[in-house]
Amino acid sequence: MSASIVTVETTQQLTDNLIIQLPSAGVALQGRIQVPGDKSISHRALMLGAIAQGETQIQGLLLGEDPRSTAECFRAMGAEISDLNTQMVRVKGIGLGQLQEPVDVLNAGNSGTTLRLMLGLLASHPGRLFTVTGDSSLRSRPMSRVVKPLQQMGAHIWGRKDATLAPLAVQGQSLQPIHYQSPIASAQVKSCILLAGLMSEGQTTVTEPSLSRDHSERMLKAFGAQISTDPDSNSVTITGGATLQGQTVIVPGDISSAAFWLVAAAIVPGSELLIENVGVNPTRTGVLDALEMMGADITLEDQHVVAGEPVADLRVRYGKLHSCTIAGDIIPRLIDEIPVLAVAAAFASGTTVIKDAEELRVKESDRITAIATELNKMGAKVTELPDGLEITGNSSLTGTEVDSYSDHRIAMSLAIASLNAKGKTTVRGAEAASISYPTFVSTLKHACGEV
Repeated sequence: MSASIVTVETTQQLTDNLIIQLPSAGVALQGRIQVPGDKSISHRALMLGAIAQGETQIQGLLLGEDPRSTAECFRAMGAEISDLNTQMVRVKGIGLGQLQEPVDVLNAGNSGTTLRLMLGLLASHPGRLFTVTGDSSLRSRPMSRVVKPLQQMGAHIWGRKDATLAPLAVQGQSLQPIHYQSPIASAQVKSCILLAGLMSEGQTTVTEPSLSRDHSERMLKAFGAQISTDPDSNSVTITGGATLQGQTVIVPGDISSAAFWLVAAAIVPGSELLIENVGVNPTRTGVLDALEMMGADITLEDQHVVAGEPVADLRVRYGKLHSCTIAGDIIPRLIDEIPVLAVAAAFASGTTVIKDAEELRVKESDRITAIATELNKMGAKVTELPDGLEITGNSSLTGTEVDSYSDHRIAMSLAIASLNAKGKTTVRGAEAASISYPTFVSTLKHACGEV
């Protein structure tokens, strides 16, 4: 079978367009691949390392734009963070409560995790003034979900539209512990409040309607925080005043990045991929459960635990998929993977319904509109719902020009869809993939058999 043609070209406007053209016979994806380090764990390792005592060593840190934004913000507040382009990143912490007032605005770039989690730390540093912002996308994303509970703790935060949008100004205060009943299951909300609770006197508790990813709880405990969880009530409690100590953190592969290859191999005939060293934290494996419901052939191999996080190799083989309904408590466990799951649904028999995912409308783009619009351009049958999508499967897709909306997950999802489409597909603005997956194109070429 001849190899696919996968090239990247740059327009005069310096926007990278990914052009994918398959031979008439198609191409099966084969081999062993590795995905970048988990983005959520990378952010948290940098942040906790910065506020801990001593040195934190981070192996496998994601080298995407988002963690770089986190590193730059904490460097500006006094932490010493080595070059990220090394196998082992070293963070010399300055201790809890010792973040310095920066001389300039803290810029979180495109990273909602950086901005929202950082607010919990900034708000709890009495006597210091911080100003935070981000790129045009981040400045349009809602911040009230973290600002309101912080204000309940006594935080002083100002910003656009009554402190619901960045830029935001934060005047650090001595915060009071609260028990916050979160209306949404959000790891960013939970983590922000827990980080604020590190410096409050007493116990701060967050209760969610369903369990969100628990990387913060695991890592805070490893660094020495006094933290307890109640799975029956989806609650986590942190006791303020603990001293954090630097740790060695080994970052596993990001299952959100692995999801693209899981879907690719599942939909392209003749494919088989082994995705190595992927984090399979139960709060993140909703994508595996959803693909299992669709009949995907996925097995977990070499399961083990690294630095408190479960890890496995994922083997995925092509197989005929069928429709399912994805809704309810599983949504927080796969919210970032819904765009590529929509791609899988386009090639599955029957009609797949995705509900309870209105959170997708306030991500880097309105991902419900974005993935529906662009897949329909390719010939799919996707209908927007207020909180999700309805996808009629067994589509025969045709390559065309599609738009990433400057959203990394939309760009990569469309690239995966093109692997099972006839003709040439051009993904405009595919450089957005560098936010979370800088090596996406080279991995794509490798999986398709290009050297």
